[in-house]
Amino acid sequence: MGVRTAIFPVGGLGTRFLPATKAVPKEMLPVVDKPLIQYAVEEAIDAGIENFVFVTAHGKEAVENHFDRNAGLERALIESGRTDLLAAAQVGNTTPGRISYVRQMDALGLGHAVWCARNLIADEPFAVLLADELLRGDRPPLADLIDLHDRVGGNVISVIEVPEEDTGSYGIVAPGAIDGRTIEVKGIVEKPDPADAPSTYAAVGRYILEPAVMDVLGEGRRGAGGEIQLTDALAEVIGTAPFHAVVHDGPRYDCGTKIGFLEATIALALERDDLGPDIAATLARLLPQQTQGS
Repeated sequence: MGVRTAIFPVGGLGTRFLPATKAVPKEMLPVVDKPLIQYAVEEAIDAGIENFVFVTAHGKEAVENHFDRNAGLERALIESGRTDLLAAAQVGNTTPGRISYVRQMDALGLGHAVWCARNLIADEPFAVLLADELLRGDRPPLADLIDLHDRVGGNVISVIEVPEEDTGSYGIVAPGAIDGRTIEVKGIVEKPDPADAPSTYAAVGRYILEPAVMDVLGEGRRGAGGEIQLTDALAEVIGTAPFHAVVHDGPRYDCGTKIGFLEATIALALERDDLGPDIAATLARLLPQQTQGS
């Protein structure tokens, strides 16, 4: 069965970005001129996803409004002759009924957020995209996972290689057979001590999951940090269905950190014809000043 539905957990508080996130959801912070969550949604659309489930929390109304129509804004653009901006104002518009919202009423971790969407996946395989992880590539990174799932089924995740000393910040895969960018997953552990990490392959926010994962999450067992960890549920279903990872081979920006967010903003601005030359010139001017100042 094909993957039609994607879950976007967007209930986090975004405390690393205070005070900016006191009133604005972290997912709505712009990378250049586009909210972070929009990159993830566009990736899902380009990968063929049809249904979009946002797991929200109190204070996340801006996310819901962003993916709605704003008839007043669209009318004002038309009346002022700014029809060139209509496409930007209508971003994310899909067939009515394709976008759903569900509340995560308790902050119990990523696994709990995914489980909150259990009644909206129709007992089918589903995708999970973490907007904090901005992944780029020649084609949508999620499409690589869907292609592999179409061939072998089971659970499929994206991984990258990280320095050994950073393994304690990720879910780390114990690899089996490796075929190019495809890795058989023999085990996965959440935030291991670097001395105990089974590899340096780290999960990075893109998942295709079988509905059986929801049953495990529903048992509510707590893991690292006292939270319900998605990684723990994935570890428990190993052996019940195929489980593979795809090594992401394009740029990846950890927008859950300030440095990663700034890096993404600069990198994506440099890619654009309308901004790239000016940004490059600005950096060339500022960097010598920074060096002199230090």
